[in-house]
Amino acid sequence: MSDIESIMRTAPVIPVIVVDEVEHAVPLAEALVEGGLRVLEVTLRTPAALDAIRAMKQVPGAIVGAGTVTNPDELEDALEAGSEFVVSPGLTDNLGRACIANQVPFLPGIASAGDIMRGLDLGLRHFKFFPASTSGGLPALKALAAPFHQCLFCPTGGISAANAPEWLSFAPVLCVGGSWVAPRGAPDKPTITRLAKEAMELRQ
Repeated sequence: MSDIESIMRTAPVIPVIVVDEVEHAVPLAEALVEGGLRVLEVTLRTPAALDAIRAMKQVPGAIVGAGTVTNPDELEDALEAGSEFVVSPGLTDNLGRACIANQVPFLPGIASAGDIMRGLDLGLRHFKFFPASTSGGLPALKALAAPFHQCLFCPTGGISAANAPEWLSFAPVLCVGGSWVAPRGAPDKPTITRLAKEAMELRQ
């Protein structure tokens, strides 16, 4: 995958993954990919995250990226681990320019018109709306999307199997991010595969 839009269009849900034990990484990735969710966002929230990215990249079909990237140093670590895309909770000029310089598919977090304008100034038009549920929900995103018709979004934060279809029914939303498909802890592969298959059916 060479661009963020192709990655966002791969599946309706991007699992937001927290890995505490490296040995959980491969079985979790295998279960998600088997269920159809190939794009895997491993958040840099634990000491195991970078090794988990390295491990998950060995799973056939997996497209593995790093989430919770907040600065150029973390970006460098994520790229060294083999991340194929990068997701951030917010957007700074430093991180944006570093991602562009490294030509890595980048999905920065935004929550306001000013955030989007900063991204557009950098040449970006694909954004994570975060935290979605506490930033005004779908009405807020619809209001933001109106003046920024050229932008496409991945809402994350408070998204569930119950409310994802409503988000996905809004045309500028290419996918949503969610943790419910990848519960934290030792992976129950049959359950995760079932959740992934159900997630693949959420876009009507």
